Amino acid sequence: MTTPQHPAPPQHAPQQAPQPPAGAPAYAHQAPQAPGPQAHQAPQAGYWPGQAPGGGYVSPIPIRRATLGDALLSEWTKIRSVRSTVWTLGVMVLLVVGIGLLVAVGFDSSGNSMHDGSPLFVGFFGLLLGIICVITLGVLTISSEYGTGLIRTTLTACPNRGRVLAAKAVVFFLLTFTIMVLCTVLVSMAGWGLLEDQSSAAPTGEEWLRATVGVSLYTAALGLVALAVGTLLRHSAGAITVMLGVVLLPLVLAMFMATESLGDIRKALFEYSIPNQLAAFYATGADPVSGPTGWTPLWIMAGVAAVALGGAYASLVKRDA
Repeated sequence: MTTPQHPAPPQHAPQQAPQPPAGAPAYAHQAPQAPGPQAHQAPQAGYWPGQAPGGGYVSPIPIRRATLGDALLSEWTKIRSVRSTVWTLGVMVLLVVGIGLLVAVGFDSSGNSMHDGSPLFVGFFGLLLGIICVITLGVLTISSEYGTGLIRTTLTACPNRGRVLAAKAVVFFLLTFTIMVLCTVLVSMAGWGLLEDQSSAAPTGEEWLRATVGVSLYTAALGLVALAVGTLLRHSAGAITVMLGVVLLPLVLAMFMATESLGDIRKALFEYSIPNQLAAFYATGADPVSGPTGWTPLWIMAGVAAVALGGAYASLVKRDA
């Protein structure tokens, strides 16, 4: 008895996607769309909107090259959003304005005549302590990113390391300079208002300019040196310690050089120390200070800042993050 043979099921050919007409461009497969205005949009650049020729996703956000303005905006966002900036600048304002006003009130209550001295000199005492805050903020502007690892994200978003350093320097300089100008103008006006009757002559326009804009440019340039040292050392405490040594060590060394053979070195350390250069901005023709006078301290500090930033750029380019 033979087993009945059943016919094999018919083999159906796989259905193929409809092919475009001859001569039409080959676009990627596009799912049917609901009727609407978007359904009649023509494909762009050989593929449907939102889809690359190979099937990948194309972002609708326009892509453009990053510029220095983008880096400046990024650094401004970072420096104004951290608490250290607010606290450091707040303490700086308190020291510069508070101590300056206290010194002016002290001179006014004592009744002692300032003789040939300028009443604007009262701002010098608060500035000596205020530069410590400027140094601290300059170091933290970049060293804090090394401490948290954020510098890797920064350099990934902006591979041009020179642009990153330039943006940090510009934002820090403008912020520090602006706030310092406001502080020094306030202290100088208060000092002149309280000690006007004790001064033999009114300050000249150049003396006002040096006691406000001059010292503000000098301290902001000193902060750029601190920024460069922070870039080189990549450690907040170490960089701040080095900068405090730069400010205080020349005076300390000069105090211990009491021998006659070291007289020239002692004199140079004292004359070119940062506190003495700050005092030169308040000096008048009647009470000149030894060492650089007038605007010379500003040019010296600007040159030092340029050299320090050049070294920081070389280190940032050659070393890994």
